[in-house]
Amino acid sequence: MVVYWEYAFAENFLLDGLLLWLALKTSRGKIRLRNLLFAAAVGAAEAIVFPLVAFPVWAAYLTKIAGGALICVIAVYRGSKKTYFVCMAAFFLYTFALGGLLTAAYSFFGVEYEEGNGYLVESAPVTLVFCLAAIFAIACAIGIKAFFRFRGVQKNLLRCTLSHRGRTVHWRGLADSGNCLRFRGEPVCVISPTAAFALFGRDFPVAGRMNVRTVNGERETPVLECEKVVIYCGKQTNTIEHVYFAVGDTGSKEYPIILHTALTEGNHGNAECAQSAAEQNLGQ
Repeated sequence: MVVYWEYAFAENFLLDGLLLWLALKTSRGKIRLRNLLFAAAVGAAEAIVFPLVAFPVWAAYLTKIAGGALICVIAVYRGSKKTYFVCMAAFFLYTFALGGLLTAAYSFFGVEYEEGNGYLVESAPVTLVFCLAAIFAIACAIGIKAFFRFRGVQKNLLRCTLSHRGRTVHWRGLADSGNCLRFRGEPVCVISPTAAFALFGRDFPVAGRMNVRTVNGERETPVLECEKVVIYCGKQTNTIEHVYFAVGDTGSKEYPIILHTALTEGNHGNAECAQSAAEQNLGQ
């Protein structure tokens, strides 16, 4: 059987480039096109040269692992040690996952292969390979985005204790730098209607009303005044008295309140919590 090296190179170049791109997205490393293309080219060259050299089984595995680590190092542009490590781990994980997906597809479609040498390039329709690779990449990209969004929210969830007229509740609040609400010059947090009833009962301590603008439009909402709020941020504790809350949708059942970052800045002299929230909202 004749194997055309240029076709094999092109196929491995595209697949390696795709896997490296996903690995860089996972490690949150800076994607530099020049590095990515060069790393993919090195990986494709390795895939062509490797079958031409006779290795013992143990040496073959070590060589493949070393080759994968090498192209990850090339692809990462000025990253930290953690970025290199995560990129390598993600690259091997995605490689095994895509390999398993292709193996299942080849088995389903009856594609022939040689034991020990892997699937022959000519035996697998190129369209099938790249269609599956594209579906795999899209699914992984969506998963990566959802994971970092979830992790960003979790990082900015702070334990809070709210006390008012003998009632005390313990909730988690989201420190959101996008909350710029002010009432009478003071920062305003957002509380869900259900949480408002749980904390204040039916006798709402209404301090006034204000207009709140959200993605759903602008509306007027009552502003409630809570006697005391305690916010826990790491080892620091910030206690604030007479905190204003605007009744509104928090967007999640996981946290019934959205904190104003002006209240969390007091936890650290360098405004660590507020800075962290701002970075996560900007996708940094």
